[in-house]
Amino acid sequence: MANILNGIELSRQMRNMVADMCRAFEEKYHHTVGLAIIQVGDNPASTSYVKNNLRLCKEVGISAYHHKLSAKTSEADIIALIDRLNADENVSGILLQLPLPEGISLQNVAGRISPTKDVDGLNPLSAGNLYMGYPAFAPCTPSGVLELLKSTKTELPGKHAVIVGASNIVGKPLAMLLMREMATVTVCNIYTKNLAELCRQGDIVISAAGKADLITKEHVKPGAIVIDVGINFKDKKLVGDVSYDEVAEVAGWITPVPGGVGPMTVTMLMFNTYAAAIEGKEINK
Repeated sequence: MANILNGIELSRQMRNMVADMCRAFEEKYHHTVGLAIIQVGDNPASTSYVKNNLRLCKEVGISAYHHKLSAKTSEADIIALIDRLNADENVSGILLQLPLPEGISLQNVAGRISPTKDVDGLNPLSAGNLYMGYPAFAPCTPSGVLELLKSTKTELPGKHAVIVGASNIVGKPLAMLLMREMATVTVCNIYTKNLAELCRQGDIVISAAGKADLITKEHVKPGAIVIDVGINFKDKKLVGDVSYDEVAEVAGWITPVPGGVGPMTVTMLMFNTYAAAIEGKEINK
């Protein structure tokens, strides 16, 4: 049976570390690390995620500024708010909660976030810097996946990682992060043929496709690390993309859903916000 990659435990350890660093930051600079969260509309999943972020901010000592806007807020007003937050010295990082209401351009709005405060890597400039190998904040979910992989003590250089899903917020940035670690990366999409055959070549299989039971034991070679980023509901139960019970019989490591990648996502947001606060102090020296 596979070893369980416990995101709850790893995130707890990292949050304790972030809390210590935030306390040291406050003692040195006499103000707190600050995170501004922009939420437009009343999407239930977004509200739940924001509530969790606000709770964790309080836990680690980050001052949270929640800007909850009506779904009818104009794009110009959202951009004006971002401009004010970019200039606010109390705000170390800015999180733009997705999805945005119809009619609001993500490219225009996210592109206004200063890359030095873009703690979820939404600005196209952040994505470009990540692609070029320059300093940049990567989206929090792929950053959390990388931390989970490192926690297995696996030497990533030369390992073959197969990513199922090519989204801008998980698949693509995760490929860049793994390439930085000198892994060999294959990215699959909905048109990929022979998916099971490709996945079986992977030392690491990461699924972020959003389809329950997509990854079975036929997709996994013995001993592979399997990371499940999927969020689906099956029979009113939260599940991932991976058929957990059968894949756990062949994998070397596996993440559960829930309790795997999810806790790491919010923890990486806290870590990135602290890192943005430190970077801001360095820039303003």
